[in-house]
Amino acid sequence: MNIQIQDLSQVYKNDFRALNKVNLDIESGMFGLLGPNGAGKSTLMRILVTLLKPTHGEVFVNGMPLSKNRAEVRSYLGYLPQDFRFFSKLRTWEFLDYAASLAGIKKKKERLAAVDELLEQVGLFDVRNRYANKLSGGMKRRLGIAQALIGEPKIIIVDEPTTGLDPEERIRFRNILSNLSQKEVIIILSTHIVGDISSTCRQMALLNRGEVHFQGSPEAFVKQSSGHVFKTSVSFEQMKLISEQYPVITSVPGANGYEIEFVADEVNGWETTLIEPNLEHAYVYFMEYVANEKFQYQ
Repeated sequence: MNIQIQDLSQVYKNDFRALNKVNLDIESGMFGLLGPNGAGKSTLMRILVTLLKPTHGEVFVNGMPLSKNRAEVRSYLGYLPQDFRFFSKLRTWEFLDYAASLAGIKKKKERLAAVDELLEQVGLFDVRNRYANKLSGGMKRRLGIAQALIGEPKIIIVDEPTTGLDPEERIRFRNILSNLSQKEVIIILSTHIVGDISSTCRQMALLNRGEVHFQGSPEAFVKQSSGHVFKTSVSFEQMKLISEQYPVITSVPGANGYEIEFVADEVNGWETTLIEPNLEHAYVYFMEYVANEKFQYQ
């Protein structure tokens, strides 16, 4: 499977450009779409799942133009939107059974077998008879991914799937997606949570203000911030001063002050040690220095 996005733009009222000439190549496996809130990620997802027609440009799925093959492309899709809704009067298994019928599984025996298999896979089999609106937040997200997976779609798109989840549920969710990515499917994970990308994705893109600023591996993105991540110790009084000068990533309080990590183009007036960056460092460095500098001169 592959998706090619060519010169894709979306312009709303008042000439607001949510997407501006987006070009991306997406192959099988887990693909992370990273960017701040308002970057255009949800607009792009809505175009990919055929809920929105772009103003300009085209999307090709296995060489087929999306604009001319919307029904066929829909048959490939599983989608978990950011605002996942369900019928509150349906039990967990009933909702998934309904989703299975929409996915084209017509035989009841086959449908119920698929429902039970997916409930087992996402850890909801023991609560299959609980009403969907009585599930915890993490369970509701797992039900969401289950409905996205029903019918074995070739393209799975999930939009901000771990927002609001506790760390344990976030890890569980990422593991579910990671296991699925071993198959010949495309999984597009759209998020502003850096840990979701670094833990699961082999390829990623960074979207900011409707434009693609980077596409490649997380390792290549991290490498861009090498030489720009520092650690130091500061007093309680110095903490305010250094945080006004540089973006502080972590601060660990101690008896006499803080151990901090921060990013910068260059450091003046502080005794620091260079450290190896991770994806969170790289993201903050890019957004604070590279992206801001680009838009300052546009």
